[in-house]
Amino acid sequence: MVFALSFGLLLSDYMSRQVLNAVFPMLKADWALSDARLGSLSGIVALMVGLLTFPLSLLADRWGRVKSLVLAATMWSLATLGCAVAASYDQMFTGRLLVGVGEAAYGSVGIAVVLSVFPRALRATLSGAFIAGGAFGSVLGISIGGAVAQAYGWRWAFGVMGVLGLVLAGLYATVVTEKRLAPGSDPAPGKVDAQTRGRIRVLLPKLFSSVSVISAYVGSGLQLFIAGALIAWLPSYFNRYYDMPTAKAGATAGLFALVIGIGMIAGGIVSDRISRRSPIRKWAVAIGCSVGSLVLLTTAFRLPAGPVQLLVLAMGSLLCAGTAGPGAAMVANLTPAAIAATAFATLTLAQSLLGLAPGPAVTGMLADRFGLLGALRLVPLVAIAATVAFLIGRRRYEHDLRRLTAPAETMDPREPEPVS
Repeated sequence: MVFALSFGLLLSDYMSRQVLNAVFPMLKADWALSDARLGSLSGIVALMVGLLTFPLSLLADRWGRVKSLVLAATMWSLATLGCAVAASYDQMFTGRLLVGVGEAAYGSVGIAVVLSVFPRALRATLSGAFIAGGAFGSVLGISIGGAVAQAYGWRWAFGVMGVLGLVLAGLYATVVTEKRLAPGSDPAPGKVDAQTRGRIRVLLPKLFSSVSVISAYVGSGLQLFIAGALIAWLPSYFNRYYDMPTAKAGATAGLFALVIGIGMIAGGIVSDRISRRSPIRKWAVAIGCSVGSLVLLTTAFRLPAGPVQLLVLAMGSLLCAGTAGPGAAMVANLTPAAIAATAFATLTLAQSLLGLAPGPAVTGMLADRFGLLGALRLVPLVAIAATVAFLIGRRRYEHDLRRLTAPAETMDPREPEPVS
């Protein structure tokens, strides 16, 4: 139940975020926007997520994750409704900025809630599946948004997404509570909260205490540059180079976003299975996905438009975000459980500032100079830097993992006894 409702809100999160990409051609025509300005409307959401996810997730760890999730979902839904009535680029930009503020902490806090109610052995699988909700939400946002926009206009596409988010936020607030997540908690919550807050302040430096965890942040962030660029610009690519109308271009791009999401889940499942006896193998999965996406996507955008290009593009899309599950599991393993939401917020920060924010925006700027096809030919090269980061992390992983777990073997005499 917790996973289903959290996943549903994540779908709404990305539906509200990605519906914009389906209506790029309409906005470009109505407001005479350049590709750079279109890309900025997409990138500003990820930028705000990156800037605000850390402080908001830290507050959620201290004040209550469920309340934070409901508040966030309500805000991004109302902001999406605001986009539906925007009368200019500046008003749309403000609405998209507020969507980013609302979405800032959801991914990190939501995944922390989900992982708190499942066994440790399923971390990579659950992380990949949960993060893949972003891709599946993108599928729905692009596909449904494109169809609604073609039938009723682009404003209705934003309106539908906003109303859906408000309904899901109300359902989540009704069903999921902090008490239900931890039914056996201490009857004196104030005392426990004070102890927890003190421990959080002590543990925060461990977010960046090792080379391997920093490598996981950087590698995951850089790899999502590619996924973010593809999800944002494939609808326009199919519209311009395959002469597809808005609805068909959105539906086709939605299929590729679905493939990206499947790759996220598959990457997590494969990572969990091959690393049961040797955790370091998670890094091998991440490295393989980075190298594979580099080769396949570079090849795809140099092929002529047609079935062969679409097949190779689908294979590259499958791998381009397969690092998400292994990356999240690495971060979970290399940071203390007491700051789980903040650790995932740091990962989200890296993914946003290194990948999801600059991906659409930089691609748009390159498209204004080299054409959209020329820009998409350059995007896969980012995987080279991601691969280097994962290789460095793999080399230091076992050493850093021992450093993290060593203090747990001896209890600090100053630490209070656990609450029974």
